Amino acid sequence: MPDIRVKICGLTRPADLQAVADAGAAYAGFVFFAKSPRNLSVADARALALQAPAGLAKVALVVDADDATLDRIVGEVPLDMLQLHGSESPDRVAEIRARHGLPVMKAIGIADAGDLQKIDLYSPVADQLLIDAKPPTGADLPGGNGLSFDWRLLQGRKYWQKPWMLAGGLTPENVATAVRLTGARQVDVSSGVESAPGVKDADLIRAFVAAAQAE
Repeated sequence: MPDIRVKICGLTRPADLQAVADAGAAYAGFVFFAKSPRNLSVADARALALQAPAGLAKVALVVDADDATLDRIVGEVPLDMLQLHGSESPDRVAEIRARHGLPVMKAIGIADAGDLQKIDLYSPVADQLLIDAKPPTGADLPGGNGLSFDWRLLQGRKYWQKPWMLAGGLTPENVATAVRLTGARQVDVSSGVESAPGVKDADLIRAFVAAAQAE
């Protein structure tokens, strides 16, 4: 089986965790952002994380979170990684990584070739990069909007300094094409495996992971 690692983000129910593990995904994402239909309280996230099957990496998605918020999340929820999905500067990314001792993934929004320079800006301070579609102007959510970008922008860029993950508008129907065009070895999905906003679908999760790993 090809070594394509899959992250399913925005989990809200124990059944979602089991579906993610059963499908063979590598990462489970918990969202801490009040405007998201996938938002979790710290208490609910802790309860979910404690039920995660062994071997499933637990990732907390935060958006421009302050130290107090991060201290509480990291202190109460057993996590393997922090995903920074706001406008955090490189210095802030480095500060969070040092403060909490967890690997940090920085999301970078891409709309055109000019946005690619941010990848080199954040590579020195993040453990991984999430290459996502830039949200439209005025959007409430920094991600999870079901939007993609021109994947051809990433062709020939397989050897960045840090591991990276492709996100943005991925579905069971298009993820194989995205992997082929970009050379991504990791992919992330949220709305593309939902039956309704914030409601994951076990059949779609299974289909997505199978399609991603078929390439």
